[in-house]
Amino acid sequence: MSTLLAGTLMTGRLSVWLVPDPADRPNIMRQYAEYVVAQGLAHGTIDTTDDHTAVAIWHPRSTPPPAAVRQRDLEPMLGPHTARFALLHAYADTVRPFTAHHYLAHLAVAPGPHRAGVGRALLASHHQLLDAAQLPAYAEVSTSRPRAGLLAACGYQPRSPILLQQGGPVVWRMWRPPTHPDQAETAGTGLPQRVRVHRTAPPFRGTLLRTAPPGPP
Repeated sequence: MSTLLAGTLMTGRLSVWLVPDPADRPNIMRQYAEYVVAQGLAHGTIDTTDDHTAVAIWHPRSTPPPAAVRQRDLEPMLGPHTARFALLHAYADTVRPFTAHHYLAHLAVAPGPHRAGVGRALLASHHQLLDAAQLPAYAEVSTSRPRAGLLAACGYQPRSPILLQQGGPVVWRMWRPPTHPDQAETAGTGLPQRVRVHRTAPPFRGTLLRTAPPGPP
């Protein structure tokens, strides 16, 4: 699962922003993928296909979230690249929805002719559980076309983005309301305004705090 996730993380402008050095990027992304998979096993739910060609890491947000990611936890594996990963975590945590939902932290699907179908099938089982409980889903995706792609095809709607730097990668917040017609979400419900991370922002020192108080996963 870590290998599949690392391959997905390597694509797109976000990985270049996180790890500007192409020589370091594969190893850093592999270590980071191992970290997020471990977090998913410890605090969330990981769905995968029988042949392990797709993986989805979910974190329920119907209860208080686990303790925030600390820079000192990332530094041993990310080294000089820690600051940008820490900034991404800090700002993403700040603008996540306040209402109960399930957070799709990562989705990875192996390349192939049936890639979109495999991804939709993997997400469908979890979406059915969310719809039965009338819970929305939330995700973040780095793309220039938030209304296209797999998440949009699964009913996720773009909200205001996180702007990491001037001219840099944009991370769109994606919101999937439950399907019950009486529970339709309005644009912006539970979601704060967009945030911008300037390229000259200094590295964090100490604890990166969430807006909600920490608690058990």
